[in-house]
Amino acid sequence: MMVASPDEAYAMRVAAAAQLACLLEASAPKPGNVSPGHAFEDLRYEDFVASALAIGRPFEGAGTRPLGETVRLAIEATREWTKSNTNLGIVLMLAPLARAAINGVGSHFTNREMTPDPITVLRSAVGVVLAETTVDDAREVYKAIRLARPGGLGKAGAQDIADEPTMTLLEVMRLAADRDDIASEYATGFELTFATGAPAVARARADGLPWDDATVEAYLTLLAARPDTHIVRRTGPAAAGEVSRRARAVLAEGGVRTLAGRQAIDDMDRAMRDARNSLNPGTTADLTAAAIFVVLLGGGWSSSA
Repeated sequence: MMVASPDEAYAMRVAAAAQLACLLEASAPKPGNVSPGHAFEDLRYEDFVASALAIGRPFEGAGTRPLGETVRLAIEATREWTKSNTNLGIVLMLAPLARAAINGVGSHFTNREMTPDPITVLRSAVGVVLAETTVDDAREVYKAIRLARPGGLGKAGAQDIADEPTMTLLEVMRLAADRDDIASEYATGFELTFATGAPAVARARADGLPWDDATVEAYLTLLAARPDTHIVRRTGPAAAGEVSRRARAVLAEGGVRTLAGRQAIDDMDRAMRDARNSLNPGTTADLTAAAIFVVLLGGGWSSSA
């Protein structure tokens, strides 16, 4: 039986952490999102479970192939299991982090011990990954987006998704940064993920919250920080702003940590559900998955009380 090399074993560990981050995010009862017992007309919790499992093999190779190819392969693998767009945003968020972890953080292993500050190393490595993106990466990501068919993208004035890109992936993301939170994360070196989302997850876990509560708290923290651009595209800035206001009010009531806060979360969830799912903060869910992934890569699985 062949034994994986240390580099291969670490790559498999990173891929498993990506899958686990997807599962933890999807399993938490986040207001306005799909979760166990809360389905959309075209999406169920089981679709997200299948999607999490599907990305494993593509992510194992994230350190040895171009970033855009990993994104495309992950979406192709997902489409074998579900025909709805379950994870395009998550894959776009997790793929640079996975590549950075394998090629950046992984190089800091000594005797199988993680560097004392892996998240700082990871953040620096992500910057390198993004700076090294190419036009081919953009072309592969465009293919993935067209395959996933996300709703509400509209028509861009330059480098539209229906055309062939002529700029690097980072450059085209910068063009979209003012209207899409995931593009903004690329443009800022994953600022929200590292400065807001991951600290919220880590803080909640350090306080002894279980993963579902920690995930909901991080999600609300991210949602409170800025209007969700998925809601902006589907329903408009006023609606997105109101959802963010409600998130801030829920956190002011204590969120998952108090009875009043939990009641406020339930009320918020009911107010956000309609037949069109027009108030679904889908991009915030993607950012939450990335925050969980960062914490897992930093050794945060066992940080609960």
